Amino acid sequence: MNTMELAFAHGGAPLTARLRVSAEDFRVDEELGYGADGDGEHVFLTIEKRGLTTDEATQKIARFAGVKPVAIGIAGMKDRHAVTTQAVSVQLAGKVEPDWSALTSDSLRVVAHARHRRKLKRGALAGNRFELRLREVQGDRAQAECVLVAIAARGVPNHYGEQRFGRRGDNVEQALAMFRGARVERKLGAILLSAARSHLFNRVLDQRVRDSSWDRAIDGEVYCLAGSRSWFGPEAFDDALAARLASGDIHPSGPLWGRGELPSRSVSAALEQAQADAEPELVAGLLAAGLEQDRRPLRLIPRGFAWSWCDDDSLLLRFALPAGAYATTVVRELATTQ
Repeated sequence: MNTMELAFAHGGAPLTARLRVSAEDFRVDEELGYGADGDGEHVFLTIEKRGLTTDEATQKIARFAGVKPVAIGIAGMKDRHAVTTQAVSVQLAGKVEPDWSALTSDSLRVVAHARHRRKLKRGALAGNRFELRLREVQGDRAQAECVLVAIAARGVPNHYGEQRFGRRGDNVEQALAMFRGARVERKLGAILLSAARSHLFNRVLDQRVRDSSWDRAIDGEVYCLAGSRSWFGPEAFDDALAARLASGDIHPSGPLWGRGELPSRSVSAALEQAQADAEPELVAGLLAAGLEQDRRPLRLIPRGFAWSWCDDDSLLLRFALPAGAYATTVVRELATTQ
């Protein structure tokens, strides 16, 4: 199942539009949730890049600073075809700090820098802020307004976006080949394992969208805490859980497949197991890889969701998402893009 086949939560995208006509149409600002310590052997950089992958940007920084790539730390990866800001740490133990203002080009510049005690770790971020411009917008604007209001109020299904499945969309097929014995590099292997897990999650979520339970509890539900990787349940659904679910403090969840018993029960477990049973090779490969059961929220509620129609037939969207969520998943409910 590719992302084009996934069900819509709000009736289908009423618009067509172009996204990323220019890098400036897709702006992303990383939210770490903390700042630099003020001292230490690492330098905490805030960089702005465009037209570069995060790997390409960090390679430039390492060469400029005269350090090995292992001395560089990041919290997350950012899009190439975008204007993005993010944090990068550079370990300079015993080295003279360079003049960061000299590291300036059309594709990369250092916005701020300060000393820090620790290397930035992958995943150590709160989320990202987005400003996206959809151009050459066509379609039913009245219906689009209804969808925009629904997204602001209810959120969207928290699908893994197409980026997770590779440029050619064949990461799941490559994962199957790997499980059948094909040799791959360690870094690629980790990517393929993530794609296999994501595919199974999307299958479960797609079924929950089709039966209108993606944003409500069903029997045997396990809940994810908003803004956290913690989850709990199942437990008897009561007024307190209902209030937390309605406020967005907790979300229904789906499985990230691995070893161990499903924590869900009853209707929820049966639905999840049925989707896993439809992909036995993927499940067997993930179990053999030693991954443990985990959970991901089924619902994604953008923070500060706002929009404005512009005179040039474009639509400007602003919102923030937690780490691991995809802006294209939000856009998908509103517009078919190219």
